[in-house]
Amino acid sequence: MFKKMSVDQKNTDTGFFGHPKGLSTLFFTELWERFSYYGMRAILIYYMYYSISKGGLGLDESLSIALMSIYGSLIYMTGVLGGWLADRVFGTRKAVFYGGILIMVGHVVLSLPNAGVTGLFSSMVFLAIGTGLLKPNVSSMIGDLYSPEDARRAGGFSIFYMGINLGGFLAPYVTGSLMKISFHVGFLIAAVGMALGLIFFVITQNKFLGDAGKNVPNPIAKEERGKVTLLFGSILGGLLIIALVGYLTGTLIVGNVINFISFVAILLPILYFVAMLRSKKTNTEERSRLLAYIPLFLTSVMFWMIQEQGSSVLAVFANKRVSQTLFNFEISPAFYQSFNPLFIIFLSPVFALIWTKLGKRQPSTPRKFSLGLLFAGSSFLIMMIPGLIGGTAEHTASPIWLILSFLLVTVGELCLSPVGLGVTTQLAPRAFAAQTMGVWFLSNAMAQGINAQIGQIFTPDIEVQYFGTLGIIAVIVGLIMFMVTPQLLKLMKGVK
Repeated sequence: MFKKMSVDQKNTDTGFFGHPKGLSTLFFTELWERFSYYGMRAILIYYMYYSISKGGLGLDESLSIALMSIYGSLIYMTGVLGGWLADRVFGTRKAVFYGGILIMVGHVVLSLPNAGVTGLFSSMVFLAIGTGLLKPNVSSMIGDLYSPEDARRAGGFSIFYMGINLGGFLAPYVTGSLMKISFHVGFLIAAVGMALGLIFFVITQNKFLGDAGKNVPNPIAKEERGKVTLLFGSILGGLLIIALVGYLTGTLIVGNVINFISFVAILLPILYFVAMLRSKKTNTEERSRLLAYIPLFLTSVMFWMIQEQGSSVLAVFANKRVSQTLFNFEISPAFYQSFNPLFIIFLSPVFALIWTKLGKRQPSTPRKFSLGLLFAGSSFLIMMIPGLIGGTAEHTASPIWLILSFLLVTVGELCLSPVGLGVTTQLAPRAFAAQTMGVWFLSNAMAQGINAQIGQIFTPDIEVQYFGTLGIIAVIVGLIMFMVTPQLLKLMKGVK
């Protein structure tokens, strides 16, 4: 048994670039998990719609776009479940380990040459549940490494965030190069990446992490077990009944499953907001703050609708519309997935410096959300230009437009995403603090649930209208958010 680390011990542990050694465990675990995730994501849509003769599954292109969005939506919905299981059942450390195992299994299933469509759907289940267990919990363990007054905490999260984006930057180059040989080799490399992360985690956890993540913060009491079992049993039973009815009636088809998941992704946050607003545990001031949070949530949904199309609609654009050479070098369309993490790596310190320099003069949270959406909308408006000036024939668009689009949406992400979690904790009703954090992640799930529907209509023939419509809507919503900021600040009751 490892004794709990004292405050003094935490403050004097400087074994990893001046930070606790445990940060190295979480840094490399997440680096390799993100390597596996982004490596798989960079080539997955191509695997789905490339013809069988090219090593793919030969699925319809619009169906592939929808499946990519549904997969992303499931990840963020299972993240809420993963956080609950860690808090109430087995702690964050076991959640990270179990999640990593499931992720690795999912990649291995994808790497099997004869797995086919069955393997695709099976792997999505493993990957969605595994990522839901690992991703939110590996981040929460960082806080356990520092005492509350430790000034290094923010820096520790910054180093950890660098690991995330470093893995996301490197992976598409590796798997994108290997997809020319075989998609399955690329998926196997993703599995190896997760395996490396797990090995490092297992070897170093007891030595570096101490008791971080071992405790279950809010274990299920004996008198609650019956209710919890009934709840989960009812949900599982309901899903099985729906599946059985669908099978017997011949309606259990991929399209209907996509529609069902989209419906759940949209419905869940609505139910959360209604429950919190109507709860007797929410006082008048908290209800006001919650009402202010709803426009922020919807702005976040609109932002992620655009940002998350980088791995679906823009991935198709990269493959079919963009010239296959850049500065006289032939490039894989998967390589473009590296630009978002690359820009984050370089721009994060810039934004940190800007906000620090501005101090109290920096924009309020609603204004930052507005800026984020304006940049996101601009990233789609600029994607109209290739079709307007050169038509929509295959491989005629310059890569520069796509790279510039990724740059703009990344600037928007740095305006909106970092402050999203913080304002969620500030505006959440006290009785629903943890659940409101889950609602923040559901904004991404909702966005991708919507994308699963609208992304299916994308074709080069309507390319200009598609990018233009979503871009204009985003800009309009961003401008509305900018104008209503004074009213929102009043509702936020002192939170800026």
